[in-house]
Amino acid sequence: MRKITPLILCLCCVTFYPRPAAALSFSAPKPKFGYRDASGKKQSLEIVDKYYPKKIVQPFGNDSKIDPKLRRAATIAEERARAHSLSKCWHYVKEALVAAGVVSSRPKTSLAKQAGQELVNNYGFKKLPVTDPYQAPVGAVLVYDAKRAAGHVEIRTESGFASDFRSKTPSRRPRLGILAKS
Repeated sequence: MRKITPLILCLCCVTFYPRPAAALSFSAPKPKFGYRDASGKKQSLEIVDKYYPKKIVQPFGNDSKIDPKLRRAATIAEERARAHSLSKCWHYVKEALVAAGVVSSRPKTSLAKQAGQELVNNYGFKKLPVTDPYQAPVGAVLVYDAKRAAGHVEIRTESGFASDFRSKTPSRRPRLGILAKS
């Protein structure tokens, strides 16, 4: 009996000894979604479990000459912005400018297309020589026209543009100007 016990012990050790190389060869199968197409044939697709949103490919402008409070206003606007428009772009931009301390009092114009003129006349903003919104410095205010509507206003952020909603692309309306305060 004594000779059999060490032999059994050795066999048990070899049998249950962990083998890392064997464990690595088995990988979990990728989950698939099965369905029947219009003709009744079974089909399957791999399930996508990671999403990589499309990033802005154009560089964003960093201009050290503009007021640093405008960068803070851009951050505030982006934090408060929603996923979809509420048609209150000028209201949200006004709130961001006041909260960041860029303007001392809340601008009084009601239409977004009038924002540029009021910011230049009353709050010390200047129209920048930039025409490409992607080249506008972070914190710049972009003002757009509309024929029979209120227009649109947005602030340039590091990841795109913000007003009452976030966007990776600028508005397609005709641009009245890109404004900043130095």
